[in-house]
Amino acid sequence: MRHRHTVTAIAITALALTACSSNDEPDRLTAEEVAAELADATGVVDLGDQTDNTKLCSNEAAGKEPHKNDCVQLITTYTVSIYEYETPAVAANWVKEMKKVGSDWRQVDRFALAWTAQEQKNTSDQRRTELVAALEKLTASED
Repeated sequence: MRHRHTVTAIAITALALTACSSNDEPDRLTAEEVAAELADATGVVDLGDQTDNTKLCSNEAAGKEPHKNDCVQLITTYTVSIYEYETPAVAANWVKEMKKVGSDWRQVDRFALAWTAQEQKNTSDQRRTELVAALEKLTASED
């Protein structure tokens, strides 16, 4: 009988701790989720040849010393590259710097959409504007 009470107490404690820890940080959109949502919002099956290239923008993902300006995730497609950063301030910094070299980068909250790869340069200005608007709606619902 005593064993059953101990097991029950442990199970209740574990559930309580799990509930507390899962409520501390709300679910945040990832760049990978954004790619799927943007495809859906713009009426296509996918954005084309989706690849996780996080190692290209994150020292930590590349096995090096982490940096405050690392991306959290980078998803590259034929249509657009989706950079996810920890904060809107980091995203703004990258967009500002990349615009200095003539790249088309656009910030939406803690994400940056970029059209720098050869195949992405074929994405029309209208489609780029649609992608930005769709991401604005997604991030607004995240708050």
